[in-house]
Amino acid sequence: MKMIGVIGGMSRVSSAEYYKLMNEMVEERPGGLHSAKILMYSIEFAEFTDIPRRFRKVQSSFDWKPLRNTMIDSAERLKRRGGAYFIIRCSNTLHSSADDIEKKVKIPVLRIAGATGEKIRERALKIVGLPGTEYTMEEDFYRKRLEEKFGIKVIILVCTEIPLLVKQKDVEIPLFDMMTIHAEAAVKYALGDE
Repeated sequence: MKMIGVIGGMSRVSSAEYYKLMNEMVEERPGGLHSAKILMYSIEFAEFTDIPRRFRKVQSSFDWKPLRNTMIDSAERLKRRGGAYFIIRCSNTLHSSADDIEKKVKIPVLRIAGATGEKIRERALKIVGLPGTEYTMEEDFYRKRLEEKFGIKVIILVCTEIPLLVKQKDVEIPLFDMMTIHAEAAVKYALGDE
């Protein structure tokens, strides 16, 4: 099994859920006790957003460069010091810097939009609506990937914590749990089942 490098911390809840999901998926393998090879670097996201809540209208107006540099540094540490074979991030919003990480650190970043796009394509859907953070909805890094790679038109975008609150049994329309889909793709990639 390849080492999964995880950048977490934007939300401790989604970071913990990713860890749990990947280990549960690996544990299902037959023949003995199994757990995922995971190395997590948790970013203290509050250091980048520590402004009074009443002034936090639009995340996109905030300077993302220091956070991008921290994510690149995190990926570097996971690769060079931890032996990570690839990187995943426990947040849709943080995927906006995937290209920067791949270019500067020379390590694959398994994108949540790609894993989700595959599942949507399996269901033969062409238009999807997905709730998410204001920054993720305003920027095109997620929407563009789904549209260009999978031909899927996106109305609104995503949030990893929503699947913790809303389950398929709660709604009548198809629901795509991006966090579980991404965790499953990471486990398959780590096991060479891609």
